[in-house]
Amino acid sequence: MIEEVSSQKKDHQLNEVEKALEPIIIDGVANEVIWNNVAWYPIDQLWLGEEYDSSDFKGKYKLSWTADALYVLAEILDDVLSDQHNDPLKFWWDDDCIEIFIDENNSGGDHQYNHSAFAYHIALDGNVVDMALDENPKLYNSHIQSERQTVGNMSIWEFKIVIYSDTFSDNAPNEPVVLRTGKKIGFAIAYCDNDNSKERENFIGSVAVDGEDKNRGWIDANIFGTLILTD
Repeated sequence: MIEEVSSQKKDHQLNEVEKALEPIIIDGVANEVIWNNVAWYPIDQLWLGEEYDSSDFKGKYKLSWTADALYVLAEILDDVLSDQHNDPLKFWWDDDCIEIFIDENNSGGDHQYNHSAFAYHIALDGNVVDMALDENPKLYNSHIQSERQTVGNMSIWEFKIVIYSDTFSDNAPNEPVVLRTGKKIGFAIAYCDNDNSKERENFIGSVAVDGEDKNRGWIDANIFGTLILTD
């Protein structure tokens, strides 16, 4: 059962995000100065599935921003990378993917079939999926540029996320939000882990979620953490 979504978000997991003073190249190589200067945050909250050990999955991430985008660097240890569905709009959550949750104005609330917040699923091939206003999945590849470099069990992902407001329309031109110091953004990141099973085995997020049903980020933006953009 999905718990009722309240209309008012309370800030939690407040993280300051430092601005990048030089361009970040999205190539899956963390050689920009900013990535050496900001802290890692863990992806370690089991939202769905059985308990796992660090040989199966271990994840962490860093954040930065510029006026035109939010940037995420993720380091993911996963012993099996699984991509069983060729159609990016079918069962995308059952393949290995990173999910990034964005609430532009940190307002919280229900976003299941509206764009008051986004739940972007980024597949191993870079396709980006979320639910559209017509209650069907849609590719939002123009919202997120990503690159992944994998050596052995370790993958380094870089993401450039263009931020849109809750006025975003699937059927009209949209202007992205210009980011500024002091802005708050609702944010969470998670990993769908599948070791070649029919369905994903684990869903591990960055934010502790109260209650029995922890798989609520795709509906409830209240569970997101809060980012504060700083110089």
